[in-house]
Amino acid sequence: MKPGPLSPVDVPDPGRAGESPRCVPLPTRLGAGEPSPEEPLAVVVAGPAGAGRRELLAGLLTVDPGMLVAPEGSYLLVNHARAATRAAYVPGYRQPHSYGVDPLAAGPALARPPRRVELSLPNPLLRHFSVLDTPDTGALGVAGGRVLLETVGRAGALLFVISADQAFTAAELNLLSEVAQARVEVHFTVTPGAAGWTAPADGPAVTDDSGASESSAVRRGGTAPRPAGRAVDPAEVCLAAHRAALLSAVPDLATARWHAVRPTDHAPLRRALVGWAADEGLRRASVRPPEPPGAHGKVPVVPGLDAGDLVERLDRRTRACAQRIRQHLALELANIHLRVVQEIVFGVGCAGLPQLLDREMEALSLLATAQCDEAARSVVDETAARAFGAPLAEGVRRRITHAVRWGLADYPAGRELDKVLLVTSTAGVAGLAGGGAFEALAGFPGADRDEVLPPVGVALSGGCWQHWRLPGNDDPNGARSWAQRALREVELELSREVSRRFEVIRLSLGAVLSDAVDHGILLA
Repeated sequence: MKPGPLSPVDVPDPGRAGESPRCVPLPTRLGAGEPSPEEPLAVVVAGPAGAGRRELLAGLLTVDPGMLVAPEGSYLLVNHARAATRAAYVPGYRQPHSYGVDPLAAGPALARPPRRVELSLPNPLLRHFSVLDTPDTGALGVAGGRVLLETVGRAGALLFVISADQAFTAAELNLLSEVAQARVEVHFTVTPGAAGWTAPADGPAVTDDSGASESSAVRRGGTAPRPAGRAVDPAEVCLAAHRAALLSAVPDLATARWHAVRPTDHAPLRRALVGWAADEGLRRASVRPPEPPGAHGKVPVVPGLDAGDLVERLDRRTRACAQRIRQHLALELANIHLRVVQEIVFGVGCAGLPQLLDREMEALSLLATAQCDEAARSVVDETAARAFGAPLAEGVRRRITHAVRWGLADYPAGRELDKVLLVTSTAGVAGLAGGGAFEALAGFPGADRDEVLPPVGVALSGGCWQHWRLPGNDDPNGARSWAQRALREVELELSREVSRRFEVIRLSLGAVLSDAVDHGILLA
């Protein structure tokens, strides 16, 4: 008998009765998603070094530029408060480090740079939205770009600042092309360069299909003719040149708004951002009602439900999701290792290794959190739908989620899920538990989480900066060996953490459903 073709390993066999549940597709990389209604409104400010972002923000907020200074590589979050305060959030500490807002005030002596510095000001503009200043785009790297994309997606708006004598790099155009695919507001601001409103001699740069940079004048075949007898505004000419250069590479940003900001005139930009905040605030408030359907009332169990089959499927589903996430994280850590080794040899070297690896760990934490959240939601939805019927109302889903989350603490493995993993100077991994520890990890803290599991957090301790700052440790071979051992320890700890998380989900959700089956209705 001639054998038939084999089916792919991803496709289940419809003839098998006891088909094993599979995990849903998980996100494999960070990106700018849809802004959640609960997230605070914020404008993320990005751009290359030397573009005058600090001076622009100082004029926008009417403060001294010295108040907006943050350590290199740290985010600066400016929000509204009745009294001016400033605090640094450093991974490895449960409490922020507060210091004065005066431009001459000395900050705390820290072993490592903070993930973010929060500056609170009694400025009326900040009642509409917060402002998040980010590190220079040239220093972000692959991981920093992904973190920036995720931040822009939650905040809702991007303000990209570039000076008249600067050109878009290939990395910036790739970043903006991904932003263009998301539902976020994008504003471009051109500031005067060192020579005023004078563009580069060869015009703003764009990238060709191979990634090489070429001037926009070459791409367009020359300059556009000007009407005779009309006075030429150099600011408008420079803005038009930058816009043409951008649209030749990223045409999806044709609806983005452009501003030529002079040092003494920030009113048009301020009005544009306030208008966006008003419209976006109304849109988010109308997306989700305050009382979702199903938040109250009796939810009966499906008649004839086999509790044993439900528990068995739940066990197989949680194991499959945990295994899929462990595989994804192992592949991502392998890619991180390749990028780190490349940067040690050809890029930042040993001195820049802590900052590089910490940014990679920040992106890895966000990715692991997104994957765990997606898998946990699928487990709860699929199992609860079998118990109470599909589709589940949003209010019923929230009741089950809250009951499962509260039940996690009933099990020994669920009492230390809110633990931050810190890479030590000896390439080991230490744990720091407590909600305050997670607060120090976020570059842009968002709304309160409404998920089953707490977030995943990995960062570098201050000892790593002190270790690789010493001149005697400038050894690329030693740095590569240290990075390999550190990433291996992170992989092992994350693997244990993922297994522990889905084990307690199985136990807690199983208890909620068992009580429902015993009483015939959902008790949550």
